[in-house]
Amino acid sequence: MDKEYKVKPFYCFIKRCFDILCSFLAIIVLSPLLIILTILVPLTSKGSPFYLDKRLGKNKKIIRIIKFRSMKNDTREVAEILSEEEYKEYVKTFKLENDPRTTKFGRFLRKTSLDELPQLFNILKGDLSFVGPRPIVEKEYEHLWDNNEEIFKVKPGLTGYWAVNGRSNTSYEERIKLEQYYVIHRSLWLDFKILVKTFFVAISGKGAL
Repeated sequence: MDKEYKVKPFYCFIKRCFDILCSFLAIIVLSPLLIILTILVPLTSKGSPFYLDKRLGKNKKIIRIIKFRSMKNDTREVAEILSEEEYKEYVKTFKLENDPRTTKFGRFLRKTSLDELPQLFNILKGDLSFVGPRPIVEKEYEHLWDNNEEIFKVKPGLTGYWAVNGRSNTSYEERIKLEQYYVIHRSLWLDFKILVKTFFVAISGKGAL
């Protein structure tokens, strides 16, 4: 890295104000869509419309990310559901290009990123920001190498530098490097560019699962 992590109080204050205001307004404006999806998810697959995903947040605090459920309601262990090849890919990247656990409607939700809309409530609460490194699961942490602690010095985000620069089309190592780059170079201007690019990435579905 050509720079080091620096605390930015003014940047953090402006960013938090933006997160509160925009997440509140987005929840109000998108409430009809949120209600429709809350109804459709259990109609297309038995179970709750929501899924609480435990992740590591700022300072490695455990947070629960809320999403629309995109997977089948299956209580079996991952290794029992996936084939040997699929499990090897999952252990390596924590992602699957064609995850057999995903429902048909769930694939649509992921392709359009609509499954992540409930995270607006996480942003309003303060666990997430609109822009930041993607929150990781605890099992991923053991796969991270040294000198990566910058990722945990800021709030994770609904979208981020990695999300608009390859997302699922990048390797795990490339993902971490992109997340580190954002943390070191974060600014209001960079956040703005990421938000704009997120809009076009969501429309195209590029890099989504």
